[in-house]
Amino acid sequence: MADARTSELSELLMRVARAQRRRWRDALAPWDLSPHHARALAVVCERDGVRLSDLAEALRIAPRSATEVADGLQERGLVERTPDPGDRRAVILRPTDEGRRIRAEIGAARAADSSELFARLSPDDRDALARILRTLAD
Repeated sequence: MADARTSELSELLMRVARAQRRRWRDALAPWDLSPHHARALAVVCERDGVRLSDLAEALRIAPRSATEVADGLQERGLVERTPDPGDRRAVILRPTDEGRRIRAEIGAARAADSSELFARLSPDDRDALARILRTLAD
């Protein structure tokens, strides 16, 4: 059975994760995008094109869900579907110029938000937190 300190650490980690998710949703509000859409747009932009199956894998969601996310991005003019030159039955999602622009704006907003959040910590504490989180994530 976990001791009180372990339980407290677990609860604090969950509170921080929930707060960070709220901050992320708030940061996306000016673009009216969900976190799923923003992550999908990031994947499409970073890879400069991706198959739906690869998008689903990158986002760790079902292929049908990836299709719905891609549909939403396409309706907004942020991605376009193009034929896959290697497989005529498949399509590649590619970012539009507007998609790249929005992705850059979102990246800048998220960086500013993260800077504001982590400014509460000293540089040594930020280094220690990064080391601890990497250990827990592995």
